[in-house]
Amino acid sequence: MRTALVTGGSRGIGRAVALRLAADGFRVALTYTADDTAAKEVTGRIEQAGGSAFAVRADLGDPADTERLADHVADAFPALDVLVNNAGIAGSGPIAEETPQTYDRVFAVNVKGPFFLTRRLLPLIPDGGRIITITSGATRIAFPEGIAYAMTKGALRTFTLALAKELGPRGITVNDVAPGIIDTDANAAWLRGDPEAAAYAASRHALGRVGRPEEIAGAVAFLASPQASFITGSTIDATGGGNL
Repeated sequence: MRTALVTGGSRGIGRAVALRLAADGFRVALTYTADDTAAKEVTGRIEQAGGSAFAVRADLGDPADTERLADHVADAFPALDVLVNNAGIAGSGPIAEETPQTYDRVFAVNVKGPFFLTRRLLPLIPDGGRIITITSGATRIAFPEGIAYAMTKGALRTFTLALAKELGPRGITVNDVAPGIIDTDANAAWLRGDPEAAAYAASRHALGRVGRPEEIAGAVAFLASPQASFITGSTIDATGGGNL
């Protein structure tokens, strides 16, 4: 059975990715930060459908947790076919409101965590494996409302390019998926229940609507599939035509 690790797999886009990869036949490991109930719900759904999954509590902003997670995955999987670097946080505002503490935290979780987790897991990834990172449509527009967050996603895009070049001789593809505004729990506070906010979000996309987590999961599943074997160093823009 092929194996996959989805960081931040208990909610939102990560949850949809974990469920989709399990449906495609992967044994899935997922990480979560605090919500045991949400993590158990995802693994339970996968197992009820006949799949195999387990969850590991880990804060990717904590280097010790990142190491422990890597050890757990190495103990559970003889090889890791697909690594999905999805876990991330927002917690960023305009430059005038940014503090060293919030800046350091968003870079620790969004950049340092996936960087060192990937480095640690590379020996487990076989030739022909896949590394897929969730970035953001904010990497191709000016996004002063969350400047540090956007910077972290830009760093991950650069990470994708460099790693694709390095791992190409092994047949390992490295790509990223850049979502637009997606209807997730993370956006619920401002998006759901507010018709004006929902209309504004929809207007930012050429398709005239907000995206669904399952649509991002579909893009990830494609990159994890044999059909994407000659695609590397690329971004799938999954913004619904955001800011065109």
